[in-house]
Amino acid sequence: MSYVDGFIVAVPRANIEAYKDMARQAGEVWMEHGALSYAECLGDDVPYGEVTSFPRAVQAREDETVVFSWITYKSRADRDAIVAKVMEDPRLQGEAWKDVFDGKRMIYGGFEAFLEK
Repeated sequence: MSYVDGFIVAVPRANIEAYKDMARQAGEVWMEHGALSYAECLGDDVPYGEVTSFPRAVQAREDETVVFSWITYKSRADRDAIVAKVMEDPRLQGEAWKDVFDGKRMIYGGFEAFLEK
């Protein structure tokens, strides 16, 4: 079974193209360092729930959309090694992302897959 890192973030609609550029570069870096897959998805049908929802989880404002992303790896050990390499990669150094989205509202975590079809 694989290991998955999942992310949810609110991105201002005015920054979507900048986010896409950043995501393309990040995806290349992750794949070069050994990730099995890298996916970024723009919210299309993510209603604001009364109690819980993707927009509520990241405190999305009216001028923002939710982005759902994931990266897959062979195992947790591979993930840890790949992330260490990615964090050292000079292409992803700096804090340019701060101009694109609010990282304080990002939700992320690592998950061990138990069912894959």
